[in-house]
Amino acid sequence: MQEEFNHERHMEASQTQKEIMPSLEELLKAAELQAAEHHDAWLRAKAETENMRRRATEDVDKARRFAVESFAGELLAVKDSLESALAAESPSVENMKDGVELTLKQLTAVFARFSLVDVDPLGDKFDPHLHQAIQVVDSDRPANTVVTVLQKGYRLHERTLRPALVMVSKGPDA
Repeated sequence: MQEEFNHERHMEASQTQKEIMPSLEELLKAAELQAAEHHDAWLRAKAETENMRRRATEDVDKARRFAVESFAGELLAVKDSLESALAAESPSVENMKDGVELTLKQLTAVFARFSLVDVDPLGDKFDPHLHQAIQVVDSDRPANTVVTVLQKGYRLHERTLRPALVMVSKGPDA
């Protein structure tokens, strides 16, 4: 009887121990399930990253292709004005001059809206970032002063699109 009691007690203890501590097979199965969950999560994250990369590439491509869209739209009014001037049946010189002045004002307004400004450096100190010296000439102005502007330059925001073509003074001492 004592043996039976010890055997039952041993069975209860081992069953309690099983409940407290899972077997190696159960631990392995749980680890495999967790690994599968992590692998699925990794695959979803990888796919999401690829989708984001693809969308970003498409957005950059669209931005590059349509970057000048609003600028081009604004220039259409200027083109319309020029075509209207050419379509006039018997324009006088005065009318043509007035039309060209109005068209230039339209173009200047479009440039201003898009931060495209002209560089007209007459009397300024020569700056190689904004000007291109074509010739150095004798002048009573200080050395490296722009004395003649052959062609205006243009800047878009802080970037020089085209440097101004200028003649620069040698200076009175030279």
